[in-house]
Amino acid sequence: MSETHHDCCAHHGHHHELVIENLTVSYRRVLALENVSLATSCGNRVALIGPNGAGKSTLLKAIAGLVPRDGGSIRWRGTAVKKWSREFAYLPQREEVDWSFPITVRGLVEMGRYPQTGWWRKFSAADTAAVDRALDSLALMDLQNRQIRELSGGQQQRAFLARALAQEAHVLLLDEPFTGLDRNASLLLGDLLAKLAHEGRLVIASHHDLNTVPRLFDEALVLATRPLAFGPVAEILTPELIDRTFHEPVVPA
Repeated sequence: MSETHHDCCAHHGHHHELVIENLTVSYRRVLALENVSLATSCGNRVALIGPNGAGKSTLLKAIAGLVPRDGGSIRWRGTAVKKWSREFAYLPQREEVDWSFPITVRGLVEMGRYPQTGWWRKFSAADTAAVDRALDSLALMDLQNRQIRELSGGQQQRAFLARALAQEAHVLLLDEPFTGLDRNASLLLGDLLAKLAHEGRLVIASHHDLNTVPRLFDEALVLATRPLAFGPVAEILTPELIDRTFHEPVVPA
């Protein structure tokens, strides 16, 4: 990678690594994830693949620190992920968002600065510049005064990505970002994620369309509560693994 990439890759000449070891998560004593391990780094786009109930959303929330862990560890830059929470941005599934909330695109993107500024400190020139850069990067300047409910699905996803950029997040955790988008919006979002990864960010997204995984992602984790495979997409997405993943019931241990 060139030195012009995002500084999350350039730190002391090393890629920042996300290392998950033996992660186990339960909801009300029902096992959601068991012994999940993987290691990946800045510049990658990682797909989380598996049937409904496989634990994809749970894994994203665990990395983001939104659900407690029963066991295992998550490290970023070699230390506990909690220390670096500002560098992680979680984007929920679109149906989980209250799109009727009265906020403009710019207001939403400005929320990305709150982890840096706190809720009550006045915005500085640097904060405003970060918001402007994020809006410009995702081609939202012309829409900045629109209410978020007035946006198309693709524009809504771009607005949430812009909030993550304003936050200066290094790791983007996206829950089914392509769901409900038309073909053009999907192509645009795919290009944007490639650009963000090329700049040195780590993109991790749950995804259900197996046909588009090779175009959109570099690596994949195949889940069925337990990890079934992790590695480069071209190597692990075999017909045998897909058949085993999607045609066998997910049975928690």
